[in-house]
Amino acid sequence: MLQIHFTGLFLPWHRWYVAVYESALKERCGFKGVSPYWNWVEDSKDVFNSPMFKDSSPRSGLGGWGDPANDIRVPDGAFSNASSFRLTYPAPHTLRRNWTAQPFLNFPLPGFMTEAEEQVQANATFTPAERDKLVHGFVGDYVGFQKYFEGFNGSHGAVHLMMGGDLGGKCPGDAPSDCVGGPTFSANEPLFWMHHAMVDKMWYDWQNAHTANKKAFFGGSLQAIQNATYYQEYPNGAPPFFSLNSTMPSDGLFPQARIQDVMSTTEGMLCYVYQ
Repeated sequence: MLQIHFTGLFLPWHRWYVAVYESALKERCGFKGVSPYWNWVEDSKDVFNSPMFKDSSPRSGLGGWGDPANDIRVPDGAFSNASSFRLTYPAPHTLRRNWTAQPFLNFPLPGFMTEAEEQVQANATFTPAERDKLVHGFVGDYVGFQKYFEGFNGSHGAVHLMMGGDLGGKCPGDAPSDCVGGPTFSANEPLFWMHHAMVDKMWYDWQNAHTANKKAFFGGSLQAIQNATYYQEYPNGAPPFFSLNSTMPSDGLFPQARIQDVMSTTEGMLCYVYQ
């Protein structure tokens, strides 16, 4: 996690991760479809009541919001107690969600956000206007694009935190005492894949919005979040810097790929477009 967040790997690594996950589903599970994305911009007016959370089918439904009286466990859908679907990490548990409208309150890193920024509603970070600002701004400025997108109160983190539970990296109530919260198990949540497919789509849209964006890339390999001043200097990683030939970590799960291999969705190891 320290290698892929707030470093130059953030966008290429997640693009690669969604792609190899889709390939694994096809090769190992017989999946015939493609990776769907959750267009949270369309839901920005009312995320809580989104149709995304209305399908309670024990076979295909994503289910709704977690039950506060039952460790925020999702009570319906294909990932609930009723479906007998159990997650195993960091301890056996049922998928959990916890709607959090203002996820930046009590931010644990002093100095990184103003008091007003901490008060921001999560959905305010991914409105149509914010989408347009991100996609059509930062021309040729990969660092600026990533900083605005991945920043501490950016839309990427806002979606994780407003969902809470597994996507927000919150330990289950019956987890061992040594459980450490964070993004290490957010991929438990099926919405992780749909969220990061949308993250990838945003990068894809930005890349295709201007010729100067197409091959733009720059970023460091070390997080610079020890203090706000250091972060402002290196918002997407401090030296040593990556090159397009740098390989991305896979922790042995999949063959490693280079950043260059995923800079385009229609070249290298990839072959897809977004609608």
